[in-house]
Amino acid sequence: MEHTYQYSWIIPFVPLPLPMLIGVGLLLFPTATKHLRRIWAFPSFLLLSIVMLFSAYLSIHQLNRSYIYQYVWSWTINNDFSLEFGHLIDSLTYIMSILITTVGITVLIYSDSYMFHDQGYLRFFAFMTFFNASMLGLVTSSNLIQIYFFWELVGMCSYLLIGFWFTRPIAANACQKAFVTNRVGDLGLLLGILGLFWITGSFEFRDLFEILNDLIYNNEIPFLFVTLCAVLLFGGAVAKSAQFPLHVWLPDAMEGPTPISALIHAATMVAAGIFLVARLLPLFIVMPYIMNLISWIGIVTVLLGATLALAQKDIKRGLAYSTMSQLGYMIFALGMGSYRAALFHLITHAYSKALLFLGSGSIIHSMEAIVGYSPEKSQNMVLMGGLTKHVPITKTAFLIGTLSLCGIPPLACFWSKDEILNESWLYSPIFAIIACSTAGLTAFYMFRIYLLTFEGYLNTHFLNYSGKKSSSFYSISPWGKEGQKTIHKNFRFITFLTMKNKEGTLFFCKKKYRIGSSGSVRNMARPFTHFGTKTTFSYPHESDNTMLFPMAVLVLFTFFVGAIGIPFNQEGRSLDILSKFLTPSINLFHQKSTNSVDWYDFVTNATFSVSIAYFGIVIASFLYKPVYLSFEKLNLLNPFVKEGYKRLVWDKIRNLIYDWSYNRGYVDAFYAISLTKGIRGLAELTQFFDARVIDGITNGVGILSFFLGEGIKYVGGGRVSSYLFLYLFYVLIFLLISYFLYFLNF
Repeated sequence: MEHTYQYSWIIPFVPLPLPMLIGVGLLLFPTATKHLRRIWAFPSFLLLSIVMLFSAYLSIHQLNRSYIYQYVWSWTINNDFSLEFGHLIDSLTYIMSILITTVGITVLIYSDSYMFHDQGYLRFFAFMTFFNASMLGLVTSSNLIQIYFFWELVGMCSYLLIGFWFTRPIAANACQKAFVTNRVGDLGLLLGILGLFWITGSFEFRDLFEILNDLIYNNEIPFLFVTLCAVLLFGGAVAKSAQFPLHVWLPDAMEGPTPISALIHAATMVAAGIFLVARLLPLFIVMPYIMNLISWIGIVTVLLGATLALAQKDIKRGLAYSTMSQLGYMIFALGMGSYRAALFHLITHAYSKALLFLGSGSIIHSMEAIVGYSPEKSQNMVLMGGLTKHVPITKTAFLIGTLSLCGIPPLACFWSKDEILNESWLYSPIFAIIACSTAGLTAFYMFRIYLLTFEGYLNTHFLNYSGKKSSSFYSISPWGKEGQKTIHKNFRFITFLTMKNKEGTLFFCKKKYRIGSSGSVRNMARPFTHFGTKTTFSYPHESDNTMLFPMAVLVLFTFFVGAIGIPFNQEGRSLDILSKFLTPSINLFHQKSTNSVDWYDFVTNATFSVSIAYFGIVIASFLYKPVYLSFEKLNLLNPFVKEGYKRLVWDKIRNLIYDWSYNRGYVDAFYAISLTKGIRGLAELTQFFDARVIDGITNGVGILSFFLGEGIKYVGGGRVSSYLFLYLFYVLIFLLISYFLYFLNF
């Protein structure tokens, strides 16, 4: 078996040749490479599948024996300094590599159809494959400096993929925002790594943990400096995993293609921060202040992400804030020292959230068949509704992912979230109340997304359906003519009445309307005959099998992956595979496996959390179910007005909550005022000082010299009479001054 471990270095290098070959092909043979572009997709699936099978093979042996394999080789040697590279294979590596490859394969298969009509198809697959290779290199790294190297490669791939449609200004701004925000955390990570190396003289994990623990125990180093280094290390994880206050980049990152959101911003890249904290947990756990800081950041992010997801209209942005909140649960669990619960939730959440993002991509795909490439419409949940009969498979998959994220048994996230909630009661009752309340908010906003998207009737009026797909979209649009299903129906024009208000003019049908709690007015009319005219009309349609198959695979994971962490005893044998799997991890040499529990304790603890989830679902169903009203009552409701419909549904307190959520907690506005405007004001002040003071002194000396020279040239004219006149003038002035001083003395 040790002979097999020697080949584990190939894990990050197997997918690497593909992006290199694509780049060379596009550079040297662009026409031929683009014509054969779909041939390049198959090797990406194949290479990642090889890594998945190899990782699964090693993990099976890991269950039977406690084995940690590490191999390093020296890259640079100079006197006492040696920089080593290598790979570390333990249970944490297996968990992350299997997670990356399984989700990566499903997303790549999905992307083959989703990005088929995009001009950047090959560029997309090159970036995606390079990202997978970088992420695999990160999780197999044996030391901090190697982690930092792959950390930056992962950030670079994220930047390129968020700004994939770079001709759209909003996408270009989003990738720049993600880049700048992550640079803040990455600078802290680098400084923390260098600080720990200065203390311990090593980048290797095991050496670093042992040396630092001995130094802290013997009081041989300043504890404040070590704490500062640990805070800086944690800052890198805060930025990468979108934790407060460096979370602002994640919602804007949804401007990239939807498969990117599923792979990078739901399952893998944002999990890099969780991986880093988990890897460094033996370092953090000996510093109680750092553990408290981690738990505080986690619980604040849990609550903030959930509240910001309550009023989002963009379906992907709502899922992004949900991701932020769930990552907060993982950070919170690590702050409590619950290593197992954090990794368990990392696994279950990755599959469930990847399913939800792929489902949202299928929804966007179906909506683009109507409105064309218009993210403002195709991703706006307020303009959706009634998609159940048009996309039934997507609806079922999305519902399963929603129920899992809400914590409904027996789906995957139920097991992991319930474990975190149970641990929180032992850690801090206040934090436990916040965590349990957020579980109810999670159920509320997830069912809000589901109900607004699939229930009720399709809004065929406010989407301004023209019957034909808009031709005014970007040249990089992911969907061509094949993305539209056209249904020819006889269509009768309906007389619309006009209601005016201070915010604009609204057009309503005479008969009935569906008024959603979000404030949207859904037209209930259907196409029918009038004057024998024929109008082309496009309906949403189900995605093709290439997009549905990965969703079906993720549905299976969502159903069954939670079984690996079931902590029950049956006939004296533990069914808790996850604890067995985590036992030989390098992070657990100070910890013991979690003891199994019996059914009675589990049911007692789970009843409360499931009740909270059902309460959130019931509230969402009550507020966002379809409400049918006659036209006479519409003037009392003032619907579909940005401010008016909020006054309908929410009272003053809830209106305040809505504003908080819709405006992103005012964090972006605070950064815009304090940082953007502050830095710009400081730059303008510096520019003024430079132009008026520094340049003013220099220019003043020059001007003074000029006038002085001009004056002197008239004095030195060569005429004796002028010299004599000046001499007598100066003598006269001197005498007057002398006489004045003499007079003052008397």
